[in-house]
Amino acid sequence: MSIKWAALAQTAGVSVAVTVAVVAVFAVGIMALSTRETALAGDTPNTTKAGAALATAGVCFAACAAVVLYGLSLIAA
Repeated sequence: MSIKWAALAQTAGVSVAVTVAVVAVFAVGIMALSTRETALAGDTPNTTKAGAALATAGVCFAACAAVVLYGLSLIAA
């Protein structure tokens, strides 16, 4: 039995890259929610900016959920 080191390194590299990407996208989603709260907090709420921030956060969280579900489907298969 021999270990294919190149394949192991490639798998580890892809895993680290995907993990960093998911964390970054999740952080952008959190930042978008913070932007929404800031837009709604003033005396004159900016509903357009708040709506765009909420849509951005929703897309980011949906992308994170999709990656997690894809990973789980790979494990289950």
